[in-house]
Amino acid sequence: MNPILEQIYATIIPSAPYVIAAYALMWAALCVFVVFALSRLKRTEAQLAVLESTLASRQDDLTDQIRKQ
Repeated sequence: MNPILEQIYATIIPSAPYVIAAYALMWAALCVFVVFALSRLKRTEAQLAVLESTLASRQDDLTDQIRKQ
């Protein structure tokens, strides 16, 4: 094997587990963030649906009141 490659591999291989661990940690953090963001999005969509239905019922009530007058 080329002596230069041996020197490069000798430098890189001992640090490989740390690089792999860093990438694994970043992927795990990204997955946790995505799950958290999706759960917050679902909660916000549910709140928006409640708000829209409340607004629609209030508009219907106001329309009925105006028609009665």
